[in-house]
Amino acid sequence: MGLLANNDPSAKQYAEWTGKACRADGLRYELRQIADPLDVEAALDEANNDPKVHGIIVYYPIFGNGSENEESFSGASQDDYLRDSISYKCDVEGLCHSYRTNLYKNVRFLDYPSNTQKCVLPCTALSVVKILENCPGCYDKSRTVGKHMEGKIVTVINRSEIVGRPLAAMLANDGAEVYSIDINNVYLFRGGKLQKVHDETVESLVKKSKIVITGVPTKSYRLPTEWIQPHTTVVNVASFKNVDEEALLQIEGVTYVPMVGKVTVAMLERNLMRLYYNFHHPDRRVRLIGQQQQQQGQEETKNVEVASHWYGSLMQVYTACVATAVLAILLSKK
Repeated sequence: MGLLANNDPSAKQYAEWTGKACRADGLRYELRQIADPLDVEAALDEANNDPKVHGIIVYYPIFGNGSENEESFSGASQDDYLRDSISYKCDVEGLCHSYRTNLYKNVRFLDYPSNTQKCVLPCTALSVVKILENCPGCYDKSRTVGKHMEGKIVTVINRSEIVGRPLAAMLANDGAEVYSIDINNVYLFRGGKLQKVHDETVESLVKKSKIVITGVPTKSYRLPTEWIQPHTTVVNVASFKNVDEEALLQIEGVTYVPMVGKVTVAMLERNLMRLYYNFHHPDRRVRLIGQQQQQQGQEETKNVEVASHWYGSLMQVYTACVATAVLAILLSKK
C-alpha cells in the first residue's frame, strides 16, 4: 500500500516505479492518492489495521516549512511522526522507530534470543549496501559478520534520515570507518561509536576514502573529480548527478554507479517478503498461536506449581503452630 499526498516529482516517480515492479513480480500494489495531507494519518491507521495489507510506504516529503511542502503545526517533524506511526509489521522502508533504534544499536533481530525474525533495513540505504557487495574490493564476505568492511574508509555526503544517516550506520556496523558529511559538520562512525570531526575537510576525507557516496539533492552540487583517487568506488544516490561522469571515468580503476533507484525498489520488495514471512504468512500465524498456547500452558503450570508450593508452606506453618499450641497447653497443665 502506497500513500501519496504531495506533488513532488521524485515521490511520484518512486510510486510509479514501485507499482510497476510489484505488478511485474506478481505482488499486489495499491496507490492511494490523498488530496489533503492532514488525512494521511487516518489513512495510515486504516492500512495498519487492514489484514490484506502486508507492507506500507508513505512517499515523502509531505510536511515542512518550504514552499513546496504542506505546512503543519509540527512543521517538518510531522513526517517523522508519520514514519513512527507505521506498524513495524508493515514498514517496508524500515524507517519506523523500532527498526531505526535497532539499526543504530546494531541489533539485527527482533526476537532475541530466538533470532528468527531479522530486522527490516531502510531500503535506499540497503540498496547501496547490496551494490557495494557486488563492487570489487568493497566487501570481504570471507570475514565474520560485522567485519566485512574492516579497514575500509567511506565518505557519505548526505545525512538525511532516509539515506545518509542509516547508510553510515549500516556500513559502520559492517566494520567500515565512515565519515558522514552534511552542510554543517562531519561525524565519524567507527566501532559502534560516534564522534564529531574537527580537523578534516570534505576534500581531505574524500581523498583518503576508497568508497565515496553522494546524495546531495540539488542540481548545482558537483563533487570535484580531482579529489577522487584511483581505484575508488563512487555511488551517486541523489536524483541529480553529483559528479561529472565523463571526468570521473578518466580516473584509473574507478567504479561508478550513477543511480540506485531500481535496486531500491528491489530492496522494497525484499523487505515486503521479509515482513510477510515474519508476521503475515499463515504458517507464521499458526506457529505464533502455538507458541502463545504453549506459553500460556507453561504459565498455568508455573502458577499451579507456585500455588502448590505456597499451599505446602502454609500447611507446614499451620502444623507447626498447632503443635506449638498443644505443647504449650500440656506444659501449662503440668
